[in-house]
Amino acid sequence: MKKILLAAVLFLATSATIQAQLLKIGVKAGVNFASQTGDASLNGVAFDKDGITSYHAGLVAEVKLLEKFSIQPELLYSTQGATYKNAVQDFKNELGYISIPVMAKIYMTKSLSLEVGPQASFLVSEKNNFDVKDAETFEFGVNAGLGLKITEGIFVQARYGLGLTEASKNADVKNSVVQLSAGFMF
Repeated sequence: MKKILLAAVLFLATSATIQAQLLKIGVKAGVNFASQTGDASLNGVAFDKDGITSYHAGLVAEVKLLEKFSIQPELLYSTQGATYKNAVQDFKNELGYISIPVMAKIYMTKSLSLEVGPQASFLVSEKNNFDVKDAETFEFGVNAGLGLKITEGIFVQARYGLGLTEASKNADVKNSVVQLSAGFMF
């Protein structure tokens, strides 16, 4: 009986250790350097576009599948958009999304990883100083970047995201964003 009890305790301890190594959960936040690509004319009037600086924050998980390969799903709130200007007026279009990137992480070294994957985003807020609410409610895009583990728990990431679907119902523009992040895995 003692041997069975000892074996059960060892099995549970080993399972908990393996589980802790295979799945890590954390938080991350950072800065967005966002812009919109494409035709910047609204109702036949041409506008110049400038990027905006905004933020992102949310939850992150890492599921280790192989020694040098992991999947990293995330749930983020991210603001994107652009500032539009012409000779008569200028306005800022800031779009708030719930974004769900799913990144494939390939570790090139023990701490440096290459990250690439798709992202689905759902519009939850639209702030602009004009009366048109014309943003699309869903956006699909792709991301690519690098990640660096500073310690076992602390990491930094640099990522470029490109929208593949239109961000506006009335203009031919797509979101484009460079994200710099820092985070902590528990």
